[in-house]
Amino acid sequence: MIRIKSAFALGIHAFPVDIEVDIGGGIPQLILVGLPDASIKESRERVRTAIKNSGYQLSQEKITINLAPAELKKEGAAFDLPIALGILAGHGIVPPERLNEFIFLGELALDGRLRPFRGTIAVTASFRGQSFVLPHENSDEASTVKNTVAYPVKSLNEAVSFLRGETGIKPVTWKETKRELSPLSCLDFSEVKGQRAAKRAIEIAVAGGHMIMLIGPPGSGKTMLARRIPSILPPMDSDEALEVTKIHSAAGITVHRPGLIWERPFRSPHYTASAVALAGGGSDPRPGEMSLAHNGILFLDEFPEFRRDALETLRGPLEDGTITVSRAKMQVTYPARFLLVAAMNPCPCGHLSDPHKSCRCSLGQIHRYRSKLSGPVLDRIDIQIEVPALSFQTLSNQEIPEPSQAIRDRICACRNIQKKRFRLRPYQTNSQMSPRDIKNHATPDAQGGKLIESAMKNLRLSARAYYKILKIARTISDLAGCEQIQSEHIAEAIQYRSLDRQWWS
Repeated sequence: MIRIKSAFALGIHAFPVDIEVDIGGGIPQLILVGLPDASIKESRERVRTAIKNSGYQLSQEKITINLAPAELKKEGAAFDLPIALGILAGHGIVPPERLNEFIFLGELALDGRLRPFRGTIAVTASFRGQSFVLPHENSDEASTVKNTVAYPVKSLNEAVSFLRGETGIKPVTWKETKRELSPLSCLDFSEVKGQRAAKRAIEIAVAGGHMIMLIGPPGSGKTMLARRIPSILPPMDSDEALEVTKIHSAAGITVHRPGLIWERPFRSPHYTASAVALAGGGSDPRPGEMSLAHNGILFLDEFPEFRRDALETLRGPLEDGTITVSRAKMQVTYPARFLLVAAMNPCPCGHLSDPHKSCRCSLGQIHRYRSKLSGPVLDRIDIQIEVPALSFQTLSNQEIPEPSQAIRDRICACRNIQKKRFRLRPYQTNSQMSPRDIKNHATPDAQGGKLIESAMKNLRLSARAYYKILKIARTISDLAGCEQIQSEHIAEAIQYRSLDRQWWS
């Protein structure tokens, strides 16, 4: 019996699999057991044809292949290469002792060439220190993980020659990748005229990790502001970059993209996206837009136009930072800690708050439009800011607004304060503070306490809104360099929740 090591990725985690091959007497056939999915069952014909077209002849015997452990359902076509090598080792073509030195992965084409597979980084990161034999197109992904050695091969023949010692393959090891800028990072807030209140609200949202919603008429600059947020985000460290790259690798996005993803993601799905597209799932569970936006921005333009069931999937990730996709025989959890930026019009026609255009919507239309957003979803959005239409004088003003770099420097300084404050916690931003930390770090002065008490009574805010006001005030205080939350910080934080009463009460 031949035993060969392999693995498969489930979400952003990987599990080891031992492939056992037994060749013996009986009716000539290839039997595959061990709870394989449909793609693995089809590998019997791919492997048999690839071996034949690579020039190897198999004896007419019964071949039994077991994928252990048997109780774990296996997915994907990356077992083709180890199955083929195990069969060839059973026929004496490959030395069996060499199979214990590597973890083998790769999908076979019918002519014996190797094709790339999804989840390379999840596998290599889960088995650091191991040596891998994998397709050449996956070598760039494998080189992003430290303490990993990968031997890239292009075909089954090349893998056999390597194991037999006939040819040498230069191993691929970890190499530091360049931090390339995306087109969105080249956009700058200095290009946005006016909208000082909205810029201030966005700065607070990014500094403390607070969810934000921009409300304003068409053409007021909501999308323009949102698309420039990546230019003020703090840079990712290596752990964050690896986590983001693992998620994109699980989605099959990074196969042809070398190195780690150093730019924070900016995802902007269309409002016709389904709940599965946002949350992830499918028969072969893949990460959705919320997971792909992990450590970055999820921008939902035309917020009320999204389907109600799709918006309701935001509840869990906004609170917990993770999303779990459950199936009959498996459960996959993806991280989904993102900054939600939503944009919407105040009414269906968009001109309810526009001083220069009259609104054509009836009260019933306005009510139905606003009621598309449920109270629990709205309550989870920390900051709600109005983006008014701009006048000609504002647009024609030649004064150059503040650039993104200046805003980013203040945000980075504020984030450093939070990192020191929460160095013993699993989180690093004010928006994730627990009630205990709110009591210890977000208690306002006496005047600020009276101010928030009055706001709770007059604006009829919920308990969640009360804690969010304190969190926002803590971020405003950090931006100002103050240790104690003062009344002016509370007052500014309250105004970012005042739209609750204006629009929704």
